[in-house]
Amino acid sequence: MRALTASELLNVWERGGARAPVDRALDLLTLACPESSREQLAQLPIGERDARLLALRETLFGARLTAVTACPNCRDNLELTFDHAQFNLAPMVARAEETFALTDGNWRVLFRLPNSADVLAIARTTDERAARRMLFERCAQETLCDGAPRLASQVPDAVMNAVAAQMMVSDPQADLRIALACPACAHEWSAVFDIVFFLWTEITAWATRLLREVHQLASAYGWREADIVALSPRRRQSYLELIG
Repeated sequence: MRALTASELLNVWERGGARAPVDRALDLLTLACPESSREQLAQLPIGERDARLLALRETLFGARLTAVTACPNCRDNLELTFDHAQFNLAPMVARAEETFALTDGNWRVLFRLPNSADVLAIARTTDERAARRMLFERCAQETLCDGAPRLASQVPDAVMNAVAAQMMVSDPQADLRIALACPACAHEWSAVFDIVFFLWTEITAWATRLLREVHQLASAYGWREADIVALSPRRRQSYLELIG
């Protein structure tokens, strides 16, 4: 994985304004992982994709993360500071072609793990049950009942749900969670950590600051945007201090 330049990151942010979160994630990884095509990255299991996004985030903003959330019990705001290491991520090993199996009663299902292409395919499905069924049918590679082939659409909901549970076990990094405790009321819970949303929020804040700095320096010195963006953060800050 390579580091992104300020210009590349700014361009991705500009293009991503009207794009779906999954597209934003793939745009970032396509730049950061030039050894893989966008199509290959879209086939990575969600946990593998998110592990790569966390690694990219560390190269951009460091290993420490800061966030604010509300206690679901007393609604008090909590400011969180934590480290990438708290997620205990496994080594990044792509498993796009790996097949898993589940036997439930007289049904046997061979399936792969969901990926970004699947998420994009079901993104416009507003009915949650229909979306779960569509995702299952995309990931099911073989469905057997009493040893005889059956269509994925014939698999009962109970078996489909068992497969979904096994997917979570097989790809735990697809559901990153943070253990939290409220200092005000002592309530404990776990919160989902969405790296796609979190990283994009950070990039948006970074881009907003950078464009403000470009405006100030261009107004003071008449420099081009490309030249200002190419400056190191330290040098930009030094010029900003000179103009007050």
